[in-house]
Amino acid sequence: MTEASPAPTAPPSRGFWRETWHRFRSERLAFAALCFIAAMGVAAVLAPFVAGTRPIVCSYKGRVYFPFLEYYFEGGQSGVFLQDGFLDSFPANLKKKDPSSWAVFPLLYVDPFRRVDADEREGQARDPSRGPPTLRNLLGTDDRGYDVLALVLYGSRTALLVGLLSMTIAAAIGVILGALAGYFGGIADLAISRAIELALSIPTIVLILALRSVIAQPNLFHLVAVIGLTRWETIARYTRAEFLRLREQDFVLAARALGSPWHRIIFRHILPNALAPVIVTLTFGIAQAILLESALSFLGFSAAGADASWGKTLSNWQSNRECWWLAVFPGLAIFLSVLAYNLIADGFQQATDPRQRN
Repeated sequence: MTEASPAPTAPPSRGFWRETWHRFRSERLAFAALCFIAAMGVAAVLAPFVAGTRPIVCSYKGRVYFPFLEYYFEGGQSGVFLQDGFLDSFPANLKKKDPSSWAVFPLLYVDPFRRVDADEREGQARDPSRGPPTLRNLLGTDDRGYDVLALVLYGSRTALLVGLLSMTIAAAIGVILGALAGYFGGIADLAISRAIELALSIPTIVLILALRSVIAQPNLFHLVAVIGLTRWETIARYTRAEFLRLREQDFVLAARALGSPWHRIIFRHILPNALAPVIVTLTFGIAQAILLESALSFLGFSAAGADASWGKTLSNWQSNRECWWLAVFPGLAIFLSVLAYNLIADGFQQATDPRQRN
């Protein structure tokens, strides 16, 4: 007698998030948009390695310094360079004041915060005002002689910082309030729902302009806080709706029967199953925050510390209409980043839609 072969076993099923990621990768446009945003994030973080006039690392008077850290935070440059009167001109001063010094500079010797003067490096010409794209200035220069490529590159840091930080604040507020309203219902739901309606009635841009009348020079984090504190209501509404749908499901009733505390049920059992529409809304919100920051900078209401901003660079085109590159390149950066976030949100929405599954 021949031994019966074992019955074929079904392959293990994917979990929800693994299946979502698998479906998201099949959305070509959305996945390409995610790759673009990831590349933009890497470029924003590593901007001082690509474009800058401060050395990444240098040896001066027997010690090793990292002057490029000044691009990340004020005071990152050692005081010895200020005492010796470098005035941001490192190549000539290093050799003049310490012939044995050496330095490693960024890939492109351009700066988003000042014009590069003549002879800063050997044979280096001064960056021209309103110069068109050349091999030296790949995206041209503005009316101050600032390199547009450096402005766009460092402007991505401002855009990502505003978008990600503001929507992180909005998500924290919206998820907590929406979860409490949807889980407890009753008076809590009524009070939070009225708060959501009140927040919806306050335009963000009006609140930002009011803030400028109170604070003489609001900085970037003031702008982040205002956007985050006024953009949580949509996230709260979606979270509340998901909790109302899930709170009577069997797995929630089982957790209650086992004596799990309410905070564990909310954050351990219900919230992971309610995150899909929240993430979609959050992604759309990042795109809206980038547009809002760019619009405010374009109108001249940029925050302190946001000198390299896409909207501010784009606004220079108004007084220099013949300089097409001042409109094309920062405008293209805004368009592509906002489009990418919208494509990511749309692709994630498709990937989490149960009607699209087999």
